[in-house]
Order: sequence, then C-alpha cells, then structure tokens
Amino acid sequence: MPNERLRDALLRNGLTLECVANAVEVDPKTVERWITKERTPYPKHRHKIAAMTHEAECYLWPEAVTPDRKAKIAAAEVVSVFSHRNVIPVELWDRLINEAAHTVEILVHAALFLIERPRFVKDLSDKAASGAKIRLLFGDPEGDTVLLRGVEEQLGDGTLSARIHNALAFYRPLRNVDGVEMRFHNTTLYNSIFRFDDEMIVNTHVYGVQGAHAPAFHLRRLSAGDLFDTYAESFETAWKISHTATF
Repeated sequence: MPNERLRDALLRNGLTLECVANAVEVDPKTVERWITKERTPYPKHRHKIAAMTHEAECYLWPEAVTPDRKAKIAAAEVVSVFSHRNVIPVELWDRLINEAAHTVEILVHAALFLIERPRFVKDLSDKAASGAKIRLLFGDPEGDTVLLRGVEEQLGDGTLSARIHNALAFYRPLRNVDGVEMRFHNTTLYNSIFRFDDEMIVNTHVYGVQGAHAPAFHLRRLSAGDLFDTYAESFETAWKISHTATF
C-alpha cells in the first residue's frame, strides 16, 4: 500500500525523489520504494525527511515509532509548564514574538494581554512585510460560545464580548496588510494557542477559571514528535470553520 502521507508531504514541499535521495544519501529508487511499496526508512533517514517536510516522523510512518518512544518524544517537546499563564516570564514572550520569522498563529477569545505590549501590532505588520504568515483567530463577539464562556467564568453579561471589541480596536491597522488574516471563530475554546514558528504557548482552560489563572505550557516542535502538531492541527481545524472578521 503506498505511503500517501509521505507522497503528499514531498509534493507540498516541492521535493523530488532525486532531491530527497541526495539529502539522505540513497538511490532515488529507494525513495520511490518508500512511497510506492510503503517501505520504512532507517531512523536516520526518517529524521532527515521529517525535518525536510516539516512533518512529524510518527505522522509519516505511524507504525515505525513505538508507543514508549512517542511518550518520550512528547515529554521532550514540553519545554516548561506554568501553573498560571500570567506567570510566564515577559522575556519568554518577547523572545518568541521577536524571533518568529515565518509563522504566527493565535487562537483566542480576546487576549488583551498581548496588546499591552506597545509594539505587538506593529511587530506583526513588520513580520508580514518580511514574508511571515500571520493568522489571528478571535472569538466571535456576537457568538453563542463567547456568551457561554462569559457566564462560565462569571465575568458578567456582555463582558467578554466587550473585551473582544476592545482588543479588535488595536488590530484595525492590520486589516489591509498583506500576509495578515483575521477571522472570528465560534468554537468551544478548550485551549488558547499562541504559535511562533516552531514554538508554542498553549494556555489550557479550566471550567470556572479565567485564562490568565489557568495553566499553560511552552512547547518546542520536534520532527519526530506529534504533541506540538496536535495543537497546530487544532488551530487549523478551527481556522477552516471560522469566518472573516469584520470590524
């Protein structure tokens, strides 16, 4: 049975059989067999191909990575765990924001704390001008899930919706910036996601607890892991069912 995941990953990244063969130092026919015959490469080759395709090794070859190794890799992807989001050091946020060059993806309701950084919106604009892909997903201020979350967190009627409108006022300069997309979602926000290239802050949400006081953890993507990619895929799923933000 062909390995369609590997085939698709190579095509999406513009990688030919010859290109992969040269990179991992094998014959192109060997690469072809990895795809058409579902042969499994040696670990050293899997690591290189996963890095080249920006995919997790266990996604490309699910049977090749043992459950025990998957667990160890997942643990290695967790850089730090914070008891509350508001204790994440300012220096960490600064580094993540400043160093992001290719991808910034944010899934939140309002995240007013981000725009407390005077240069945040300008930094996003500058990154987009340099070729970065910026995607921002805010809670739909008129949506049912925002209303429900406000009740669950005992914020008061309309408070969360007002917070979102307040945050959006700061993002208006980005509305017509090439490379920046902003949308509204009406999903249940199980986690707020802040992705900066291959690092991510995941702010878990706890019933009855405001996001700033809920736990958060810092992830760094590993080519052989799938913990980081699980949250990246969650963002992608929410993005696909979202709609353009008009404000």
